[in-house]
Order: sequence, then C-alpha cells, then structure tokens
Amino acid sequence: MAQLFFRYGAMNSGKTIDILKIAHNYEEENKSVLLMTSGVDSRDGVGYVASRIGLKRKADPIFAETNLFDRVKQTNPDASCVLIDEAQFLEKHHVLEAAQVVDELHIPVMTFGLKNDFRNELFEGSKYLLLYADKIEEIKTVCWFCHRKAIMNLRINNDRPVYEGDQIQIGGNESYYPVCREHYNHPLLNNIDNSLEGSN
Repeated sequence: MAQLFFRYGAMNSGKTIDILKIAHNYEEENKSVLLMTSGVDSRDGVGYVASRIGLKRKADPIFAETNLFDRVKQTNPDASCVLIDEAQFLEKHHVLEAAQVVDELHIPVMTFGLKNDFRNELFEGSKYLLLYADKIEEIKTVCWFCHRKAIMNLRINNDRPVYEGDQIQIGGNESYYPVCREHYNHPLLNNIDNSLEGSN
C-alpha cells in the first residue's frame, strides 16, 4: 500500500545519499521513479540533487507555484515511487498534494529533509509532513563537536554562531554544523568565549 514518508535528519546526516541510493535501487529493478527537489536550493544548479560526497543527479524542480499532484500525473503517472529531496522547503499545499498522489494515484512518496531550522523552529514543509506523513523516520548523525546525536543545526558566520536572521540561507559545511543540544548553546568555536554563548 502506498504511503507518504518523511525521513528527516540534521545537516550532514546523509539524506541525499539515501535518496539517490533508493532511486538507483528502484531503477536497477526496471522500476520508474520521479526524482524531485526544491527549486530554492540552487547550490549545484536548479533542479539537481547533489550530495557532499560528489554524487549528483538531475531532478524535477519544485517551485512555490508547482502543483505536485498535477506534475506527477502529467509527467509520470505510472511511477513506482516519487522521491523528494529538500522537503523542508515545501509549502503546505505541496505536502497536501503529495498526500493526494499517495491516496489517489497510489504511488508512494518519500520525502527527505531537515526538521528544524537554525533557530530551532520547524520549516513549513517539515511541519506539515510531520502532521500528514504516514511514516516518519529519523536519519541519525553525530554532533560536529562530540559523539552525541545531532538534533539541531547551528548556523555559522565568520566562526561565530548565528541564532537570528532569515530562516532560509542556503549553505553547506561552511555555514552549518549538525550539533547536539549542548553544543548548539555552547559551540566549541575559535575566538569565542563559550561562557557567554547560548544567550540566543
């Protein structure tokens, strides 16, 4: 039975590697997949899924005006699976349309993304995926500074932690670290007095 999946993890948890692996496995069995990603993330070009280890693949970009249900129905209504990367950037209507793909077209939709932003607020896409997904799974990784599980994303600017600002700022390891709660509040960065950090 088709389901809506949300697999979330902190930065650097291997979400994109997972989505590319799943796409490969389906295609090895001669099953068609529709690979999609947010049009917001243009680091590797709009409409590309790219991991930090160098794997990269073309994908169908999702913009604010995109209707996911219509796109799937028009592009690949016989897909065995729809895979969506950077799902935190989805809007509420996208999530509802993804659920419609599952319920009306009977195609499983697997979404991958961050749960919370650098301020520890839910992204819109993540919020509604947590509400509407049939199955929610955490992809785990370890804190940048210790061996505990990373549950937060620390934004960095000039080797300083950033706790305020615009929710969306595209970046990789130069801008964000996956961290545990302690090191979110007291990051072990150069040139800072950690006793003063965490007043976020």
